[in-house]
Formats: sequence, structure tokens, C-alpha cells
Amino acid sequence: MSGLPRSSHALVTGGGRGIGRAIASALAQAGATVTVIGRNRATLEEAVAAGAAHFAEVADVADEAAISAAIARAGDRQPIDILIANAGVAESAPFAKSDVALFRRMIDVDFMGVVHAVQAVLPAMKVRPYGRIVAIASTAGLKGYAYASAYSAAKHAVVGLVRSLALELATTHITVNAVCPGFTDTDLLADSIDNIMKKTGRSHEQAVADLSRNNPQARLVTPAEVADTVVWLCGEGAGAITGQAIAVAGGEV
Repeated sequence: MSGLPRSSHALVTGGGRGIGRAIASALAQAGATVTVIGRNRATLEEAVAAGAAHFAEVADVADEAAISAAIARAGDRQPIDILIANAGVAESAPFAKSDVALFRRMIDVDFMGVVHAVQAVLPAMKVRPYGRIVAIASTAGLKGYAYASAYSAAKHAVVGLVRSLALELATTHITVNAVCPGFTDTDLLADSIDNIMKKTGRSHEQAVADLSRNNPQARLVTPAEVADTVVWLCGEGAGAITGQAIAVAGGEV
């Protein structure tokens, strides 16, 4: 399997924790210079101090001007070859209780956050000799989940964007793919587990089992498993892989 090009620069949104941090760390270990972007400066700086990334920029992906400026600063240090559009939020509610504000939050962060990041990196990436764009979607972008209509709709939009953009860029050196994790063992999922426990009175073990029941392997996915898939897609050996939405979900999809 071919690795990353020498001296490549990877940018990871939402790279301070969870899946994003695991991806940043894996890319750094594979030889890339890594810049992480997120909203919490302390979290980002801790990731840099721990060696999971080399540089950090503070920005909210839902803020087009802020994310564009952050990416421009990162690109001024070193042109960007790899974008991992990972930043996202997840909220659940029955459809009848999902107001317009909830749908807008999911679309603004989970979908438009990807759009803003891609639009910011693409012009310069087109003139580079190498380009990889990977959006972190979800199995919710490949199937429906009850009580997650807004989140699922936003993630479906990400997958549609990836498939369309891959066709537009198919004759270039840039590939565009989505990685779609199932329920993954992160602090974001821990919040969901706490909510299940509070609302249903179930134990922690019961709540985890409830989230794992859709996975035929009967377990949660690990951030490292998602990161390994991303690193492979960013490597030179994955040049023919584009427009794909790859589930990392134990056979769920």
C-alpha cells in the first residue's frame, strides 16, 4: 500500500478530539504535517502538545468567513494537499419535536461546514500535484435512524456532495470520498449514552448495548479504525478510489 506523498500538509476540521484527533494523529504518524481546526483553543493546543498535530487554528466551520481565514493562514504556512472535513455535531429528537432551528444547526455544521472547508481549499489544491478530500459522514448518511431526522438529512447531503464533486474532479489529481462510521467510542457518543441513561433509566452497559445493536459485530467502532481508513484514502495507492461512501460499521450497511 502506497503511503502519503513526502512533505504533504493535511488539514483536519474538528481535529481536537474524538475521531478528528485520531485522524490527525494517524496522519502525523504517516508523515504528514497536520493542522487541526476547531472552536476550542485549549483542546486544539493540547492535541498539538501531545503530538497529534503540528499546528492549530481556531474557527467554527459554520462561519464561512472564519473557516476561510483559518484555512488561508494554514495554507500560507504550507500549501494544503489533504482536507479531512470532520467537524460535526449530533442532536436527536423525534421529528415532531425537531424545529427549524434544530434542522438549521445540523445543516450549518454537518453539511455547510464541509462545503465551506472544501470551497476554501479547492482553488489552491487544484494547482498542487496531489489532492485528497475526505468528508467524515456517518452511517446516518447511508440509512435512516429514528429520532435523528435532522442529523441524518445533513449527513445524506454530505454523501451527495461527495459523489457529485468527485465526478467534477474525476479528471484531476484530486479524489473526493466520504467515510461513514457507525456508532464510535468517542466523548460525543458518551454524551448520547448519558442522555439515554437519563431519559430511560438504563444502566451504562444497557445504553451501550442499545447503541451497538445495529452493528453485527455487537460493539462500538474505535476512532483508530476510522482513522486507518482515512489514511488509506489519503495515500497514493488510493488514487482510483473516488466518489465513494465507505462504511466503517462492522457490517451494518
